Amino acid sequence: MKLRTIGRHIKESFKSLFRNGWMSVAAVSAVAVTLLLVGSFIAMLMNVNKLASDVENDVSVRVYIDLAASEDEQKQLGEQLEKLDKVDSVEYRTREQELKQVVGTYGDEFNLFKGDDNPLHNVYIVNTTQPEFTKKVAAEAEKMEFVSQANYGGAEADALFDTMKTVRNVGGIIIITLILTAVFLISNTIRITIFSRRTEIEIMKLVGATNWFIRWPFVIEGALIGLIGAAIPVAILSIVYVYGFDAISNYFVGTYFSLLTPSPFLYQLGGLMLGIGVVIGAIGSLLSIRRFLKI
Repeated sequence: MKLRTIGRHIKESFKSLFRNGWMSVAAVSAVAVTLLLVGSFIAMLMNVNKLASDVENDVSVRVYIDLAASEDEQKQLGEQLEKLDKVDSVEYRTREQELKQVVGTYGDEFNLFKGDDNPLHNVYIVNTTQPEFTKKVAAEAEKMEFVSQANYGGAEADALFDTMKTVRNVGGIIIITLILTAVFLISNTIRITIFSRRTEIEIMKLVGATNWFIRWPFVIEGALIGLIGAAIPVAILSIVYVYGFDAISNYFVGTYFSLLTPSPFLYQLGGLMLGIGVVIGAIGSLLSIRRFLKI
């Protein structure tokens, strides 16, 4: 295609946007509302995924050391744990540190167990390279010498991993459904604008214009509608997310959990939504104009 022809198509697309003012506004509004829903759900799903990852990464294997094990034997156990496949890090915690954590969680009455009355074990906290490896590492650690017990949360941890997997899968399906719905709604809205110009298309066909010569201005127009329609929810979501991030982050102070920071998340979300808007706008135009080319 010649540059002059491309320029003509782009010029015609802009002219058509302004010439069909109210229809263009209706199409942009349909894109904006639909992509606002899509973008909101993507933002929520991505943050749920982030929190889920934080929860999963907080799951670790607690290896309780036999009370009869000497210091050298405990050190040897730690070295064996570090050599296990899928192990990322190993942290040693004394029984005194464990008691201090219990007192901080459950109250000062547990201070009665200080000194020789402390029933707790020295512990190795084992973090795996991936959360799903905790069960396997716990089983291997429990077979080692000088290990009293290896605990990773058992059925509760397995249920957590299954739940998070389900949330991600269901969220992905909903996003795909919303995008397909957006294509359907936008193509129907654009079809109305094209229907009002069917006579123009018929004349172009009669004078010998090729199908793609007719299609291009509509495809570019659809892409522009998608771009403008996507820019509106991007601006709205950016403002809402920044305020929401500041408010919600206060609840996570002092924890391992956090939301996705506005930068670079909003840039990534904005780029994705603008891309989706352009693509579904162009696809909507292609689907809508197809029936009017059959003369």
